[in-house]
Amino acid sequence: MSDELKLPPSKVATGDLFVVGAELATNPDAWNRLEEGRTKVSPKMLARINTLLASTEAVIEFPKDFVIPGSSKASSAIELARTIIRRAERWCVTLGREGLLPGEHLLAYLNRLADLLWLLARQAEKLEASATRSVSQTPVRD
Repeated sequence: MSDELKLPPSKVATGDLFVVGAELATNPDAWNRLEEGRTKVSPKMLARINTLLASTEAVIEFPKDFVIPGSSKASSAIELARTIIRRAERWCVTLGREGLLPGEHLLAYLNRLADLLWLLARQAEKLEASATRSVSQTPVRD
């Protein structure tokens, strides 16, 4: 396993978002100067987020019912981040239609990141519910 995959998904995504921002902020006249993995989303970055997504899917218990986001503070914050990423994804679709998206991996990266955030929000809800149950089920001593 690479050292990058040992980092929490939030640390990996935070660093990657600087690359996403650099790619989106680059003037089309300078697209030829973009560097994969540094100022342009690379296939390696996309593979890494796909691996994080798959490993998170493998350990999470999927909800059996419809999910109402925001049942915990942590999941609410993650859901807000996911919503912002989905909005950015929609803007990038528009940019792509207008020929203003420099790379071919950025849109897929944003899509996978939003999926990962959904999973992390579910995981946060489960962890918080478990912690609350543990405290509330502790017998009170007289």
